[in-house]
Amino acid sequence: MIVTLTANPSLDSTIELATPLERGTVHRALATSSDPGGKGVNVARVVAAANGSTLAILPARADDTLVAALTDRGIDHRLVPTTGPVRSNLTVTEPDGTTTKLNDPGHPLDDTQLDALAHLLTEQAADADWVALCGSLPPGAPDDWYGRLVRTLRPLPCAVAVDTSDMPLRALAATFPDTAPDLLKPNSEELGQLTGCNGADLEAGAAAGDPSATVRAARQLLDRGVGTVLVTLGAAGAVLVTDTGAWFARAPRISPRSTVGAGDASLAGYLIAHVAGEDPARALQLAVAYGTAAAALPGTTLPRPDQVNRDAVTVTALDDTAVSTATARPAAEH
Repeated sequence: MIVTLTANPSLDSTIELATPLERGTVHRALATSSDPGGKGVNVARVVAAANGSTLAILPARADDTLVAALTDRGIDHRLVPTTGPVRSNLTVTEPDGTTTKLNDPGHPLDDTQLDALAHLLTEQAADADWVALCGSLPPGAPDDWYGRLVRTLRPLPCAVAVDTSDMPLRALAATFPDTAPDLLKPNSEELGQLTGCNGADLEAGAAAGDPSATVRAARQLLDRGVGTVLVTLGAAGAVLVTDTGAWFARAPRISPRSTVGAGDASLAGYLIAHVAGEDPARALQLAVAYGTAAAALPGTTLPRPDQVNRDAVTVTALDDTAVSTATARPAAEH
């Protein structure tokens, strides 16, 4: 089972425009949509759509619109009660796939609610294969809260993944290796926050076929105690680095519609493959296939398995000089 924690969940509304966004003008929407959101909720949505076992843990009122949406979609969830509504996020997408997000800071949580979330998470993690700590922290949560959770979860048999950014990510990394998770999933910008690299340069290098700078940066995190690093690189694909090797997956060319949730879909794809016992190259291949499928869908729509083209993703195994190559093979061949 994959358990996700979304400490700052959201109801995500999307406006799809037929023309490029221009400030100070009036636009008519081509389409609108609304989905339950927050990074951990998104991971759970993808896993559930693939008929995987998942549980989403989040703070919310039982009568919140977000909770009703989770119930309607058949997403198993557990709540820590709050007094206010979950935040509302707005996404505007343009015809070329450019995405603009306006995110509410979220409903504050006090120490009692944070403790209740931690207790519920620990309770449910006892039977989990993976626990994924995902997204921003709400007002009231200390920056090092994810680090505290990693320490709490370490004695349990589950593996721990973290996908966050900015101060919560920096605070987590500041206490490595004590708070180093089994899997860290930064994008290029977030990897840069931890290693001093320029995220745009990392993506450009990978797009040109040279992911070596990304591999070197990711290995810095392995040296600090992280078990595995999955770096999503937008349209360039993704890099996976473990203590046994490194792999680069090229994303197929698509016509992007919205990048919202693509990284979450990638994390879900990786976890699905890992729970199924697949090797690193195949897990990376599925991660990039899911992320690519998400980017091709409108708004905050997340892909079903039938919308994922795994065979379109080519995975290259890298040695220290990034010259050794091997394409990921079907699982039956391993």
